[in-house]
Amino acid sequence: MLGTAAALALMWAMAFPAAGDPVSYEAAVAADRAAVSTAASDEGSDSGTSMLSPEQQALMAEGADWTARVNLYHAGGGGATGNDSLGCRPIAMRTIATDPRYIPRRTRLFIPETVGMRMPDGAVHDGYWYASDTGGAIKGQKVDLYTGHGRGSMSPAMRFNQRRLTLVDAGRFEGCPPSWDNLPSQTTQMASAANNAGSN
Repeated sequence: MLGTAAALALMWAMAFPAAGDPVSYEAAVAADRAAVSTAASDEGSDSGTSMLSPEQQALMAEGADWTARVNLYHAGGGGATGNDSLGCRPIAMRTIATDPRYIPRRTRLFIPETVGMRMPDGAVHDGYWYASDTGGAIKGQKVDLYTGHGRGSMSPAMRFNQRRLTLVDAGRFEGCPPSWDNLPSQTTQMASAANNAGSN
């Protein structure tokens, strides 16, 4: 505990070198929380939101169909193993685990906060996730985002861990979530979403 307090005091001293009066521990912690929450909102994002498709722009403008608290999970080291609840291999930065009573399986989700997230290979996330997994600890307004293999895979999405995010219903999907190498075209996905909406 002393190490944490000393680190916060050092951060405070570096941030405000000219402050002549002593600062209370509570003030230092409050300042640190404010700095962390401000930095997290734009860390790793891409400002190229002008490159959004018409569908993405429409989904960005929509209100939330659901909100949920996010946890991250990965393969290896006690994380995810094997196939998801649909029998598919989980796809990094695509597969999302939900409580099917809250968000049905096979729902194609759009999470605006993840649009522009820079991924390890340099690609930029388009905001689409696929509800193809479930979990015993996922109840109600909780979801798990699958990040890939190993703890390091969580790095690009770490700022979303334990935060409440916006989820927009972008239609249904058939089969397994698409891999990043084999994405269906936006036209195919929009036609599928329209057909599924018409059949409900």
